Order: sequence, then C-alpha cells, then structure tokens
Amino acid sequence: MPAEEPSLEIGLYATSLALDRYTDTQVLDLIRGHWAAIENGTHYRRDVTLGEDACRITQPRGTEAMACLRNLANGTFELEKAKQRTRCDTLKSWCQQQTFSAAWKILNR
Repeated sequence: MPAEEPSLEIGLYATSLALDRYTDTQVLDLIRGHWAAIENGTHYRRDVTLGEDACRITQPRGTEAMACLRNLANGTFELEKAKQRTRCDTLKSWCQQQTFSAAWKILNR
C-alpha cells in the first residue's frame, strides 16, 4: 500500500503573549506544553481515573452534569493538594478515601 502524501494543516491559536518577544519556535513550544499539560493532566484524569470514556450516559444534560462533577472532583483534589490537606498523591487514591460527608465538609470550607 503506497504511503499517503503529507498534507498541510493550519492551526489557529489565540494568545495574550507579546509575540514580538518570542521566536516562532518558542511560541510553538509554549503551545505544545500547554496542550501536553491538558492531555496529561485533566483529560487523563477524567478519561482514565474517573472513567469518562467508559461512561454509558448518552443524554446531553447527563453527560454535561457528569463532566462538571468530574471537573469538580479534579479541582477539589488539586486545591486540597496545594493547601497540603491531603497526603494522597493521585486523584484515584484521594477519591477512594472520600465519603459524601467528607466531601461536603471540603466543599463548605
């Protein structure tokens, strides 16, 4: 099977950077770093740790609600870590320790 010819792909990116202060290579590195952090942080946690890809909910409002809850869990874990109020090093281990009562106390701080 012959290899496909490469194609040109144009991507647009909005930024508040002063582009005259960076080289094209530096800007590309910043963009790639930004998306790598998202893919390896938030999306990985939502997909793998919180099972988003395996979720069988198909109703739009249900999927939106679950995405919000997953983001809330992820953000709450990050805040607890930043304030050194947990010794858990992963979202999964932190979630396994949570009960509704414990989570309610955290959210009401």
